[in-house]
Amino acid sequence: MSEDNDKLRIDKWLWAARFFKTRSLAVDAVEAGRVTMNEARIKPAKAIGPGDHLVIRLGQYHFEVEVLGLSNKRGPASEAQKLYRESDESKVRRAEIAANLKALPQPAFKGRPTKRDRREIERFESTTGRSSKSAWGDFE
Repeated sequence: MSEDNDKLRIDKWLWAARFFKTRSLAVDAVEAGRVTMNEARIKPAKAIGPGDHLVIRLGQYHFEVEVLGLSNKRGPASEAQKLYRESDESKVRRAEIAANLKALPQPAFKGRPTKRDRREIERFESTTGRSSKSAWGDFE
């Protein structure tokens, strides 16, 4: 899994470690400051090596990881997890966030309105003065 050199570009490593689906997404995240190394902002071409500490922000989740190995090839997830070790605090924090997100009420989308629902919507809009027509008029 390791390559001969002891350094690798951060964007390649993030892609190989399966934090991002594509290298361009990894580059965008690094440029946006969502990835820091040793508590400092970095550029996508920054070389990393074993022992470096990374903080990766993916949405609401924050991964605090230590680089254990390098790979410039994307392999299975089981091999990708061997490239880093996530801190215990990071795992606990992510589990709490996941539990909080699960507890939030989810909107109950049923898909497209039925004919009956559509008629009720039209009836409601006509009684309230709202119109589904364009504000600029009907262009039929």
